[in-house]
Amino acid sequence: MPGAARDWFQITKLQTTQLPIFIVPPWQMFSNLMKEAARTKRTPVERASDEFLRHLRGRNASAHTVKAYGGDLDAFAAYAGSRDCQTMDHIAIRGYLSQLYDKGLGKSSVARALAAVRSLYRWLGQEGMVDQNPAKLVSTPRLAKKLPRVPTIEEINSVLDGKMPEVATFPERDRLILELLYGCGIRNSELVGINLDAIRLSDGAILIRGKGKKERYVPFGGSARAALATYLPWRQGLLATVKKTTPALLVNQRGGRLTTRSVGRIVKRIAVARELSPDVHPHTLRHAFGTHMLEEGADLRAIQELLGHERLATTQRYTQLSVKHVMNVYDRTHPRAK
Repeated sequence: MPGAARDWFQITKLQTTQLPIFIVPPWQMFSNLMKEAARTKRTPVERASDEFLRHLRGRNASAHTVKAYGGDLDAFAAYAGSRDCQTMDHIAIRGYLSQLYDKGLGKSSVARALAAVRSLYRWLGQEGMVDQNPAKLVSTPRLAKKLPRVPTIEEINSVLDGKMPEVATFPERDRLILELLYGCGIRNSELVGINLDAIRLSDGAILIRGKGKKERYVPFGGSARAALATYLPWRQGLLATVKKTTPALLVNQRGGRLTTRSVGRIVKRIAVARELSPDVHPHTLRHAFGTHMLEEGADLRAIQELLGHERLATTQRYTQLSVKHVMNVYDRTHPRAK
């Protein structure tokens, strides 16, 4: 560093009774000014969105949720331009949604964008920054009620009974993946997040960390227990071979934690090999868990707890009953049906 530059880092102390004053180098001052300029160039809606996303992170919202809100609110801020949140009324928000349609976005994407704007204004109202939520005056696009087809119990058993198909790269691990997804009804992200110390073999339960870092215990049955007993020695041998240690329950061939994308590929590959729909994915097994339990007589509230849903309405969407099953239940249980 040149001598002149070093001089700027010297501490200058005034010969007075005051505390020392630190002289900031000019290049540091310029950097600070540039950062401040960049911050102040943020539009009013961008600054409000920044604070809202910071609030979500503080509430332990998942990284996926924060990223999704961030993308939608960036688009909203770009549409708003120099206008602030108070200026953006319901007519302006309708204009924003129209712009999204013009860009070719579908109804589900537009509905999600509107939900992000509503959440932003709800938080702004709680903080006293706006008087009302104009997004509440905008109707949500009507979505078609398309629920994925849930495999039957027989189809699921055809996958889990017997040997894993040849496409299963690591049969011991891949069987456990299927047993936990269907047997516990957990999310893909929850599955890959399981650590070895979360398994309570003596209690037959797993500690699951769900959305918002909320924890719940989920029981597992004999099939999952057997799959665990087969997989754990295999896991130990693999880690010894690659000379790695990890707290993760499910690992890849390099000894790292398995990713949600890898789990999706594994499930689809095995489903297709067993002649199931190519649309089967990890979440399909979660739907099947809830639907099959309800068909077998489980209480909807209990299913809600097992799935980790905050609202019962969400659980109802996850569970699908055939008309034939509903009629059978009616015929068997209603006193006037006999």
